[in-house]
Amino acid sequence: MAGPAQQPPYLHLAELTASQFLEIWKHFDADGNGYIEGKELENFFQELEKARKVSGMVSKSDNFGEKMKEFMQKYDKNSDGKIEMAELAQILPTEENFLLCFRQHVGSSTEFMEAWRKYDTDRSGYIEANELKGFLSDLLKKANRPYDEPKLQEYTQTILRMFDLNGDGKLGLSEMSRLLPVQENFLLKFQGMKLTSKEFNAIFTFYDKDGSGYIDENELDALLKDLYEKNKKEMNIQELTNYRKSVMSLAEAGKLYRKDLEIVLCSEPPV
Repeated sequence: MAGPAQQPPYLHLAELTASQFLEIWKHFDADGNGYIEGKELENFFQELEKARKVSGMVSKSDNFGEKMKEFMQKYDKNSDGKIEMAELAQILPTEENFLLCFRQHVGSSTEFMEAWRKYDTDRSGYIEANELKGFLSDLLKKANRPYDEPKLQEYTQTILRMFDLNGDGKLGLSEMSRLLPVQENFLLKFQGMKLTSKEFNAIFTFYDKDGSGYIDENELDALLKDLYEKNKKEMNIQELTNYRKSVMSLAEAGKLYRKDLEIVLCSEPPV
């Protein structure tokens, strides 16, 4: 394992490929939570300053704290004191600007879930490498981004390397959702509330009164409120409405089947 002195890859380059960009991200997002924050942010900023000096860029202030404040004002668009992936992509412009392109065209969690439904064709709770390729191809077409087969292959491999944390060649919904802007990623809100299969079956059966194997939007609303109360989480009505809408994107003709909801609420997708 490399020691802390290891240089972050490619930070000196002005133009980066998608693969290089993701290597930088992984280097600094040490805990893999989707943000660079705290000590990670300090380390990133120090390395960025070194790289800027080497390339002859001069900043107005010599004070580290002042420089960092100025930097955060410029790039921390939602002022939460953390840098997320889309914000970092603006600091380190990539040749393809791939992640920004991705987020721009899957802008809301509802659209994302609709795309998920289209490409998780076998309803396994995963997108596999061949499905991911179709997903990315579709997004690039929507964005009018020209690409060839080798480039598409590179994108597919890059996303797999970044988000397939256990290396099984498949991406679960929670992994893929990290490509959403953080404020749109409603799945992050459920992180501390994941259910076991047994807990999920009990709560689903409770709301599926007639045993039909699916629930409707009103029942989902009650189920989500119940989940929030049980976990003593504060509930914002607008947020809850948005989550419900996003989850219902997985439904068919207003019917949300057990397996689809299980993908969202269980710690592991159904086998």
